[in-house]
Amino acid sequence: MEVITVTADAAVFTCNAYLAVGEQTTLVDAGAMDGVEGVVREHTDSLDAVVLTHQHGDHVSELDAVLSAFDADCYAYGDHPQKTHDLADGDRVQVGDERCEVVYTPGHAEDHVSLVGERALFSGDVVVYNDGAFDDGSFGRTDYPGQSRERLIESLEELLDRLPEGLDRLYAGHGDTYEGDVRAVIERALGRAQRREPKYPDE
Repeated sequence: MEVITVTADAAVFTCNAYLAVGEQTTLVDAGAMDGVEGVVREHTDSLDAVVLTHQHGDHVSELDAVLSAFDADCYAYGDHPQKTHDLADGDRVQVGDERCEVVYTPGHAEDHVSLVGERALFSGDVVVYNDGAFDDGSFGRTDYPGQSRERLIESLEELLDRLPEGLDRLYAGHGDTYEGDVRAVIERALGRAQRREPKYPDE
């Protein structure tokens, strides 16, 4: 499955928005980069679906522009005016060529979900490979109102329980994509979260 980071050249703060080209060409998150719909158009003439990991501004600011440019369905957990399909824990959704299980993973955001395929994990902000705070196993911040480190820890544990053998690609909301032992990356992130290591101690 071809996965393209369509926000890779962004000059503003944005999430990684991923275009998965395949059986159901899907954009995972829309990002906050002006013109992202044009980048999507460089790689495909049609977009079947946009799937949101959560609704923080850096993940959804350009959603209206994407949906105006393409006749695509919109999948989300929680209320959103553009949503056409609800996501719930345990649902299955096609992302490119992979049938992914929806895993409810709050802590960083109350409406956060991750998408677990046979080979690929689209993790949003619940776990990332590197993000400027920690390398080789980090996690979304939990120090803002409405966030919870305890709930994020439970979400990381749930991800590990539901991760299939052979999954070796991590597409996170920030930082680099990763290919290799994804389970080990999540375990390192979980260990840091359990030790209550602050992500940004100087703030």
